[in-house]
Amino acid sequence: MKTTAVYARFSSDNQRKESIDEQVRACKYYAQQTGQYDIVKIYSDEALSGFKHTHKREGFLQLIEDARTHK
Repeated sequence: MKTTAVYARFSSDNQRKESIDEQVRACKYYAQQTGQYDIVKIYSDEALSGFKHTHKREGFLQLIEDARTHK
């Protein structure tokens, strides 16, 4: 089983917080169905561009830091 994390986000007013919940739910379902992944942490960012504002995406920055330090 592979240890993994989930990163979910939405970027515009056209999406809602429920979008993140659905993304996480889909990832958990996939991990459970395949039996290949152990999700150890979930990261998320709301209403931030995926391209323009990476320096403001706290969830993404934490994910990168945790990966860098092998968490």
